[in-house]
Amino acid sequence: MSGENKHPYHLVEPSPWPAVGSAAAFVAVIGGVMFMHEVQHGVAVLGLGMALVLATMFMWWRDIIREAEYQGHHSPIVQIGMRYGMMLFIASEVMFFVAFFWAFFDRALFPMDGVWPPEGITTFDPFDLPLINTLVLLLSGCTVTWSHHALQHGNRKDFMTGLGMTVILGVLFTGLQALEYSHAPFGFTDGIYPSVFYMATGFHGFHVIIGTCFLAVCWFRGLAGHFTDKQHFGFEAAAWYWHFVDVVWLFLFAAVYWWGG
Repeated sequence: MSGENKHPYHLVEPSPWPAVGSAAAFVAVIGGVMFMHEVQHGVAVLGLGMALVLATMFMWWRDIIREAEYQGHHSPIVQIGMRYGMMLFIASEVMFFVAFFWAFFDRALFPMDGVWPPEGITTFDPFDLPLINTLVLLLSGCTVTWSHHALQHGNRKDFMTGLGMTVILGVLFTGLQALEYSHAPFGFTDGIYPSVFYMATGFHGFHVIIGTCFLAVCWFRGLAGHFTDKQHFGFEAAAWYWHFVDVVWLFLFAAVYWWGG
């Protein structure tokens, strides 16, 4: 029988990375528990686990890039499956943030002592750093859209310029968020408002960092000549994810900083 594929699907080769990644995550969890319980060498075990997770991510995604760029396995029908997968992933992330908004609105609309924010809590001025961060993220949404449009029309110079600007704006947002936290008038354990505030904005900030890394990898891939006007789902998925964090921030700004503060 011929070894030629008779179907348009990609049947992946056996890979060690799922098992290695699971073991690495287990080590990281054990290290995290040791660290939180102040067990000796907890930090070292946690660091080892996180290093193994990062190494697994790098090696696994390297293999996926090879399958797409050099082996031609990502046919149009395979890319459809990837699009569905990314859509479902973003949908799950939406529900993740819905939980935080649910907790916030439940306490804000039905406060236990009849006052929201609780007495003694001084909130941020929404038209100070939060507004600047909002403008930064909105601008980054424009630059990533410009970059995507340029790639679709074969303009690699504008593609790289827009993508690089988006990465810079993502780093700027993270820096401004850290600056805001450093001037916060309340701590994480000062009540329900600070707890929900830090969980919602902190996890959003974590997603911004992930999205920035995602786009930075795409920039380096673009520098290496990856992506064409016809095949660039890796970058497209990063752009979808970035628009997702943009929209989540708009809801955070409107609900947590402005309405709820």
